[in-house]
Amino acid sequence: MATSNLRGIETFVRVVEGGSIAAAARQLGITAAAASQNLARLEKDLGTRLLTRTTRSQVLTAAGEAYFAQVSPLLDGLAQARTELSALQGAVQGRLKIACSVAFGRHVVAPLVPAFMARYPEVRVEMVMADRNVDHLKEDVDCSIRFRHVLEPGLVARRIANAPMVFCAAPAYLRAHGRPKRPEDLAHHPCLSFRMPFDGRLMQWPFLRGGERFAPAIQTAAVCNDIDTLAALAVAGAGVTRLGSFVANPLIAAGQLEPLFMAGSGRARTLADPEPLEFFACFRDRQHLPAPVRVFVDFVAEALQDHPLLRVPVWPLARA
Repeated sequence: MATSNLRGIETFVRVVEGGSIAAAARQLGITAAAASQNLARLEKDLGTRLLTRTTRSQVLTAAGEAYFAQVSPLLDGLAQARTELSALQGAVQGRLKIACSVAFGRHVVAPLVPAFMARYPEVRVEMVMADRNVDHLKEDVDCSIRFRHVLEPGLVARRIANAPMVFCAAPAYLRAHGRPKRPEDLAHHPCLSFRMPFDGRLMQWPFLRGGERFAPAIQTAAVCNDIDTLAALAVAGAGVTRLGSFVANPLIAAGQLEPLFMAGSGRARTLADPEPLEFFACFRDRQHLPAPVRVFVDFVAEALQDHPLLRVPVWPLARA
C-alpha cells in the first residue's frame, strides 16, 4: 500500500470518526488544508466520492460507508501491530493524551507524571484538565480520569482510587459559630457547595450510616465550580465545605482547616461516614489498548494504592 494511500485512508477514517476535517487534522497533527488534500487524493485514486461535503459537516456516500467498513478495522490492526512490536522491542513510545478532573489532576495525577515520563521517556504526554464530559473521539483523548458522576456508556472504566471526602471549616469560623456534631446540623451552617460543570447540578453531600446512603439538608451559602476556590473560601472563614482528602489534608495539617464529624482516632467517625469519591481510568477499547495507555493506567493504579493524599490521617481530637 503506497504511503500516500495510507495517509489518505487514515485521514478519511479520522474525518468520519471525528465528524470534521478540522477534528481529523488535530488528531493527525496536520493542517486542515493538508487533511483535505489527503482526502482528495484518496478519492481521486479510488475514482469515487467518499464524502459529501457541506459547510458544516461531511456525510458518507454509499461508497464511503462501504469503504469505511473495510478500512477502519485495517487501521486498528496496524495500530495494534505497532503496539505489539514496540512491546517486543522493549520500548513504549508514542503520544499519550490524558484528560482529568481539575482538582484531582492538579493535586494527585500531575505530580505522578514526571516519574512516569522518566520510566517511559519515549512517551509524549499531553494533559487536559476539565471537569466536563471530554469526548474521547472528537478531542482525540487516549485516557480520561473521571469520578463516578461523569462515567459514560461506551467507555471502558477501571477503578483506580477511592478518595475520602472530608467536611471541614476554618478554626476561626468554628470558634464563632460552633461545631456541627451531626450531618443534620449542616442545615444550620452556611455551606460552600460545588456546582458540577458538566450538568450544572450541585454536588450532593452524601453520608453512609448503618449501610444506608443519605444526603442531609444543607444551607447553601456560596457555590463555585472549582474545588480549590471552595477550599480558599473555607480557609477565609466563609463556612463549611466538603473537600476531597487530596485537597483537605494539607490544609488541615497546616492548621488552616479543621475536620468535622471525626472522632479522635481519625478513622472512627461519629454517627456517619462521608461517602468517598471513586475515580476511574476510562478508555475506548479494552481489546486494542495502545501501549502508552496500558502502562499509564497500570502505573497510576499502582501509585494510588497507598497514596498519602487518599487516606484520612489520624488527626488530633479537635476541641468543640
